[in-house]
Amino acid sequence: MEKRSAILLVHCPDREGIVLAVTSFIASNSGNILYLDQHVDYEKGRFFMRVEWDLARSSIADEQLGEQFQQHVAAGFDMLWQLHFSNERPRMALLVSKLPHCFYDILARYESGEWQIEVPLIISNHQDMERVAERHGIDYFHLPVNQDNRQEQEARQLELLQQYNIDFIVLARYMQILSEDFINQYPQGIINIHHSFLPAFPGGRPYHSAYERGVKIIGATSHYVTTELDAGPIIEQDVAHVSHKDTVEDMIRKGRDLEKVVLARAIWHQIRRNILVCDNRTVIFD
Repeated sequence: MEKRSAILLVHCPDREGIVLAVTSFIASNSGNILYLDQHVDYEKGRFFMRVEWDLARSSIADEQLGEQFQQHVAAGFDMLWQLHFSNERPRMALLVSKLPHCFYDILARYESGEWQIEVPLIISNHQDMERVAERHGIDYFHLPVNQDNRQEQEARQLELLQQYNIDFIVLARYMQILSEDFINQYPQGIINIHHSFLPAFPGGRPYHSAYERGVKIIGATSHYVTTELDAGPIIEQDVAHVSHKDTVEDMIRKGRDLEKVVLARAIWHQIRRNILVCDNRTVIFD
């Protein structure tokens, strides 16, 4: 049988006794701790923890575990917490436009079994990726968006996301701005990727602008989507060095390679329940 574990993410005001209280709760219910990591933000006086434990001998049923933790531990420390189980397979939806590099990379990782997730739904404002979705057996919905139908199409997107029981969404270079109402339906549940030239080189041709300035570093940033454009909590970033020898095409190629890897890392952290968000910053337990 596959080993099952519980994963608990907590953050609260820092004080003595937190680790003892959490680990004692686990031990008293016959849990064997597999992983424990913690962080203290001393400036804000806030404590963060991720702990995972084996459920093989647990004396509490899964459906009662959260209630018992709240009653015996969390309430006394004013904790914000999340509880997950290792056998859960998160359901991810992809939103994509025309650029295929992140889209193909995600599907390759999914199909190879690298990620223990379900991808039941792809939504696009173009038809370019429809045949790829068909080859992978994933339902594909073409919902073109313009100024006249944006609200109607977003309502349809939300309907599909609910119909398919989607846990989180990945914008695999989906080139549309989501409304505040849409974003608020999935707090810390929409992951985006973009180049790291913002705000220095915005617009549709950032690599051309960067080339003209002779930049020496290019990068990619993956973050949660919030109502403030491209300013959500950052999950992953990376950079690559470039030089005067690189053409615009070289920079675009290197930049897209970074985008694929950085987005994949962000999705991995989401799947593994490694992320805590507080005040628009992330704590990543890896």
